[in-house]
Amino acid sequence: MKIFSLAFLLLFLYPFVFPVTDGQQKLNKNKSGVANIVFKSTDGGQSWQDISEGLPGDKLEGSLFVNDRGFYLRTGNYIYHNEPNNKSPFWEKEIFPDEHSNIAPGKSGIFAYDYHQGQFRQKINGSGEWSPIYENFQLKGILDVFETAGGTVFIVCDRGRGLFRSTDNGKNWKEVCRGVWKLVESSGVLMANSINGTIRSTDDGETWETVISEGGAGIDIAPIDGGFAAITFNTQSETRRVRTSYDGGKTWQAIDADLPPSMKISSIIQVGDYFFCGHPNGIYRSGDKGKTWKLLLPSIEGKVFNLYVSGNVIYAIPSAGGC
Repeated sequence: MKIFSLAFLLLFLYPFVFPVTDGQQKLNKNKSGVANIVFKSTDGGQSWQDISEGLPGDKLEGSLFVNDRGFYLRTGNYIYHNEPNNKSPFWEKEIFPDEHSNIAPGKSGIFAYDYHQGQFRQKINGSGEWSPIYENFQLKGILDVFETAGGTVFIVCDRGRGLFRSTDNGKNWKEVCRGVWKLVESSGVLMANSINGTIRSTDDGETWETVISEGGAGIDIAPIDGGFAAITFNTQSETRRVRTSYDGGKTWQAIDADLPPSMKISSIIQVGDYFFCGHPNGIYRSGDKGKTWKLLLPSIEGKVFNLYVSGNVIYAIPSAGGC
């Protein structure tokens, strides 16, 4: 009887003697051997579910994007898709054209392309076929494809080849600037990361101007309610800075005073009334537009979370090098 009482007492006291951290309490892991690849939150970051089960391997390899239809990952000969409201099974998969290595979202359907060869294809929404597209674009070193709400298409090439723009469904292309990656759009304004900082365009990408220049490159850019959020590298402080703009990118305000300084801050997004920041310490959340921040989920295995949003759903991917 004494043994039972002692065991019961230890069981009762364990959470108080060895307290579980807030982030651990809120992290629901799957029971398979595949873990810590992709996490998902549907309640504003209060709880996180490991949705790695069903993905191949034990680490994330391949090309991915997140849009209003959910999370898409190209790896091997398949595209894995998680819809925002899917609970289990986590992933649907379909065969992918194996001569292509990357995917990107388009208004009409997914783009597929290869960094070395180009060879663009597109899978129209609701169809099962991948059709050739942009066949007269002959350059190689393709980094990304971006399509605006109005149908203007940009092809992002590596630094030596630049950013190309087409307004006639890919019949003609014009180089408009160089050293660019990750374009976003909000209210007719285009923003992008560049080797010189953050740049913007107010004429549908015909011309571009630098709006944040601190000696380093642009790290991340994201649309938020009424404007944009950006992460840049400041060479003077040797840290990554987080800023927001509510006038189309004309002026920017720092929102990182309450964040621990770091050279590995990876991403910034908004979901509802909250900002979320991927930081080496973990995932931070702010409910007052960046005045104060609270650590919601500590880092896993020393990795930095890259954050993506689909509607009100957040996807978080631990990465050894941040973004």
